[in-house]
Amino acid sequence: MAENLVARLDACVSTIRAKAGGFQPKLGVILGSGLGAFADSLERAVAIDYRELPDFPTSSVHGHAGRLVLGYRGAVPVVAMQGRVHFYEGYAPWQVAFPARVLCRLGVKHLTVTNAAGGINPGFSVGDLMAITDHINLAGYNPLIGPNEEALGPRFPDMSKAYDPDARAVLDQVAAAEGVTLRQGVYVSLAGPSYETPAEIRMLRTLGGDAVGMSTVPEVIVASHMGVKVTGISCITNLAAGISQQKLSHDEVSETANRVKGTFTNLLGAFLDAVAPTV
Repeated sequence: MAENLVARLDACVSTIRAKAGGFQPKLGVILGSGLGAFADSLERAVAIDYRELPDFPTSSVHGHAGRLVLGYRGAVPVVAMQGRVHFYEGYAPWQVAFPARVLCRLGVKHLTVTNAAGGINPGFSVGDLMAITDHINLAGYNPLIGPNEEALGPRFPDMSKAYDPDARAVLDQVAAAEGVTLRQGVYVSLAGPSYETPAEIRMLRTLGGDAVGMSTVPEVIVASHMGVKVTGISCITNLAAGISQQKLSHDEVSETANRVKGTFTNLLGAFLDAVAPTV
């Protein structure tokens, strides 16, 4: 845990408010690899480069624009992160989770996390969208390790409903109305940056995993720690090793995310419209 974490968060929040005219978001969104287009749909938007924000880490990964976008979805104020950082980039656990904490400290009532993931479930296809029902943290770290900041949350936060079931029910209803096939499943987080071996994928499937990636879980942990409800959506951008005979690459991830961005953006927007009155 970083020293003076609360002070660092408040300094970052103050900078954001100064640049965005005291903007008070109700909903927060974290957009994963290749999924940043949604932020461009926000109205009356103010975009802030991560490098302009104190202690805010910057991504080195292609497909992560590295901008905080504050704007409106109709009358609802939304803050969206175009891209995130990962443990494999060399950041400490508290740094990986810091942006999610900033969104929560800004006052969002609900956080939607999205990611590009490899499909483990043999019933999944490339391009599917999956509502995250739960996760398995095999990344080897937890952003809450270290002294607890009581001002942010309890020492031992409950994770039994880390992905809010009521909000997920809303997402299911919206997907049906939009004609989108929405898979359901458990997301497994590993540290990366290498992709998994076929043997590792067999293990993850045996453990109950449906999709695998290198992000998201730290953000969900700190949001739960701070009492903010979460919804998670994975875009299945490739089939995991041993399921597909194709060599895995980040190019495939980016290509698939670009192909489904219209469906993803429409679903996410309709979900935010529907969930906003409930939070």
